[in-house]
Amino acid sequence: MSSAVQLSKRFREVLLDGLWIANTNFKDQLSGVSWEQAVTKVSSLNTIAMLTFHIHYYIAGIINVFEGGALEIKDQYSFDLPVIESQAQWEELLSRLWVDAEKFAGLVERIPDDQLDEVFADEKYGTYRRNIDGMIEHSYYHLGQITLIKKLLTSQ
Repeated sequence: MSSAVQLSKRFREVLLDGLWIANTNFKDQLSGVSWEQAVTKVSSLNTIAMLTFHIHYYIAGIINVFEGGALEIKDQYSFDLPVIESQAQWEELLSRLWVDAEKFAGLVERIPDDQLDEVFADEKYGTYRRNIDGMIEHSYYHLGQITLIKKLLTSQ
């Protein structure tokens, strides 16, 4: 199995269907979360909706580079979640996340292995491999937060 296919599989595990590392994934944790729960603030923590938006923001930004575009995302905008006031708006955010997560995984698995060690967008960002690994690690970090926030919300 090529390195790119292995990275794609690891990405799908954290976002869409895996159980190996955390015994859960984004799709599993966000399934059944209502929009009210998603936007409920627990202490000073980010909301589930905000963390979901944040991860999607980076996935969409990296997809743009994979498709030949520029890296246009900026950290300062990564938590700029539009107001969610309905289940339909929450489900739209989730739908975009699932579609783009699958697109991201599909694009990763088509990267030639020798390209994985090439510069990603700009030298200061490292290689394609570093950015894909970073997206996986970043996703696990926020998956843990979402899991804990969800537990806090359901125990109240």
